[in-house]
Amino acid sequence: MATLSPFPPESLPQRALIELKGDGILPFLHNILTCDVENLIQGGLAYGALLSPQGKILHDVFIHNGGGAVMVDCDAGQRDTLVAKLKLYRLRAKFEITPRDDLEVVSGGEGPVDPRHAALGARRVLPKGSAAAGQNYDTARYALGIADSGEIGSGALFPHEANFDQFGAVDFKKGCYIGQEVVSRMQHRATARSRILPVSLIDQAADELRAGDVLLGEVLGRRGGAGLALMRLDRLAETPKPWPVQVSKPGWATFEVPGT
Repeated sequence: MATLSPFPPESLPQRALIELKGDGILPFLHNILTCDVENLIQGGLAYGALLSPQGKILHDVFIHNGGGAVMVDCDAGQRDTLVAKLKLYRLRAKFEITPRDDLEVVSGGEGPVDPRHAALGARRVLPKGSAAAGQNYDTARYALGIADSGEIGSGALFPHEANFDQFGAVDFKKGCYIGQEVVSRMQHRATARSRILPVSLIDQAADELRAGDVLLGEVLGRRGGAGLALMRLDRLAETPKPWPVQVSKPGWATFEVPGT
C-alpha cells in the first residue's frame, strides 16, 4: 500500500541494500525469514528477520519486491555478514546476490508504507543521492517506541523482545524457518518477559535502569530525552514506584505494561 508520508523524503545512511536477482527468490527468503514473503506482491514491502538457531535476531530486514529483482534492506554495518549468510543458504539456487552501493533507502515522501507503523511513512529504494539525510524518521520511531537495527543489535534479542509479534514481522502460521521452534514456543506460552519500550531519559544518564538493587531495564538508544529500553515487564509488575524513568505503553501494543 502506498502512502504520503508525514515528513519529506530523507536518506537513511545507516541502511544498505542487497539485490537478489534470478529464479526462486521469494520462496528462498520465505523459508529462512520470520515473515511471509512468498506471496509478496510486486511493489510490496515486508519486514522480518533472519534468526540464529537459538531463535535470536541476527539481522532484521525489509524486503522490497521490485518485480525484476528483490532488494534486502539491512543495517549497513551488518551487510557483508548478511551477504555471506545468504550465499551460504542459497546452495544451488539460480539467483545472484549483489551488494548495491549505487542505491539507498529513502524514508518519507510517497511510496509503500513502512509495515511496522504508518506514522513511519513511506520506505523506498532509490538511486544514491536522491535525498538528503534527516532526523524525522528517527524522531518518529522513538516517539512510537519502535527500534531499528542499531538498537536491536545482532544475536542479543528474541523477536518478541523487539516486538516483532506486534508488527506482523513473524508469521506464526507458516512452516519451518531458522529459529522457528523457539519463537513459536514463546508465542504459545506467552513467555516474553522483556519488551523494548519508549522511556523518558531526562535526568537519567545511566544505561542500566534500576530501582534500588533491582535491574528493571537497559537503555538501547537515546535521542535527547527520549529513549528506547529493553524493560523487564515482570519486574515492573513486582517493583513499586517510583521507577528511575517514565515508561510508556505504545498505542500499538497489545501486551500490558505494568504501571502505565
